[in-house]
Order: sequence, then structure tokens, then C-alpha cells
Amino acid sequence: MAGLRDVSIRQLRALAAVAEGGSVTAAANRLNLTQPAVTLQLRKLQALAGLPLVQRTADGMILTEAGREMLTLSERVEATIAASALSLEMMAGKSGGHIAIGAVSTAKYFVPFAMAAFSQIHPKINISLSIGNRQEMHQALRGYDIDFAIMGRAPPDVEVETHLIGENPHIIVARKDHWLAGDFGLAVADLTYETFITREQGSGTRLLMEQLFARAELEPKIGMEMDSNETIKQAVLAGLGIAFISAHTVATELDDGRLVALDVAGLPVVRQWSVIRRKDKTLLPPAQAMLDFLKDEGGRFLPRLPTKAL
Repeated sequence: MAGLRDVSIRQLRALAAVAEGGSVTAAANRLNLTQPAVTLQLRKLQALAGLPLVQRTADGMILTEAGREMLTLSERVEATIAASALSLEMMAGKSGGHIAIGAVSTAKYFVPFAMAAFSQIHPKINISLSIGNRQEMHQALRGYDIDFAIMGRAPPDVEVETHLIGENPHIIVARKDHWLAGDFGLAVADLTYETFITREQGSGTRLLMEQLFARAELEPKIGMEMDSNETIKQAVLAGLGIAFISAHTVATELDDGRLVALDVAGLPVVRQWSVIRRKDKTLLPPAQAMLDFLKDEGGRFLPRLPTKAL
């Protein structure tokens, strides 16, 4: 494997283009090269790796396990090149820099406020925010697509730095006139006949709800799956069911009394909000400044919750 020291960016880009396009023809079009030129780069890369990198199938060319490992190398190299280019731009005084942040959808209720406060201090820095569920944020961290993510738990297969910024309590909410709204000391078993409006598979909120019921050796009755907390809130307000949800997403509705938190044993389930970054991700000064700001100030942007909801 010592030959990998001789890998070129042309070879890695040829592999990445084949992985994206599924064929040498598509890769050649993407790279503005001839097909023989792309094939040559692939052969050279495969010789250096010492293992097959691509597999022909009826649906096109796919990467082998070794190919996926080389694709990861390609992504890391491209990320480093992009970071260096931006750093040089900043040194030349051409821009204030750019920060790419990821956040799970539940965090969108406070992250924009933190971004706004940071932008008042650093008005020339451009910030982009991508929102997704837990699995999507894990993938973004794996692929070096973002500088850091604001979420609950880090991907288990990536070495990261984690900085806690505050608690994220999860509760069960219902419409204010729900028949269980005034009850105290409910057990999870009392909810087995209730219809739950829930997040999609893959979201952290859905996983926490399933764990809550699993500890009671019960299963929730799922009425609808939705990938939006806002839609879930509207469904609960319409009387379509109840929901296990982050209290931060319903802070306004709890405060104005349109929703109520059911008094269920074992709730709230408290998780932590964290800022998570890859240890091997090079943070330029703007991203480092934003990370430091969130570490020091992030907690003050979390929604304030009525005491009775907790």
C-alpha cells in the first residue's frame, strides 16, 4: 500500500466521477475528458491500491469496499483543497470567510437565533445552514460536508469532538382539551390505546420514543409518520393524536396553552444538545470563531419552557 503515496488528484476525481455517474462515459462527460483517459486514471489508481475498486453490474459500475475507501480519501482531499483555497482567500482579504453548519430539524427552533447573534459580531462571515434528521447529519459529518453539526449524538464510526451546550427534554404533548390533559401520574401503559403522530424512522426523536415504550415492553400505536415537527404540531392541534417530541419545538404552543404536556412517569426524557465536529476536520478561523461562540453562548438561545411542562 506504499504506492498510495503516489496517488494523484486526477485519479481520485476519476473514481469519484464514476461513483457518481455509474459509468466511464458519464464520468468522462463530467470531467471533460475522453473515456480512455478516465479508464487510464482508474487503472493507475487500482494498481496503486492493489485491489479492485469498481464492479460492473447490470445497473452500471459500482464501487467495491476498497473503492469506497478510496472515495473517502477523495472526499477528504477535496475538502482539504477547498479549505486551503478559502484560507488563502481570507489571507488575501477577498472575503470574510464561510461557515457550513448542519443541524437536526429539532434544532432549527434555536440555531437561527444563535446564527443571527454571531452575525452581528462578524457581519462579513457568510453562514450556510443545512437541516436534516439524525442520519443525514451523521452522513454530512462523515463526508466532510459541514464544519460541525448541532445535534444530540455523534455518529459512532467517526472520531469527533463534542461540546455540550444545553439540555434537550422530550415530552408527550396533546391538545389542550385531550381527555388525559388533566390527569397526573400516568404510566406509559396508559398510552397504549392513544394514536401517536411521530417522526420518521431514522430521527433521534423517533428512536427515543421507541426506547421509552421498549422499557415498558410495549409498542406505541402509530397513526402517522411525518418528517416535520411543524406538521406534527399541527396534527396534534387538529386532534389527530398525541406526540412524543422535543419540548423545544413546542415551547410557544405550551406557553400559550394550545398544547399541554401529559404527566407521564419517566418523562421528560432528557438528552443533550451538542456541537459536534470531526477531529480531523480543519476549521478555518471563521468556523472556529463560530464553534467557540456556540460553546460559550449556545445555551442562552435554547427556548424557555414553562415549568409545568417539565
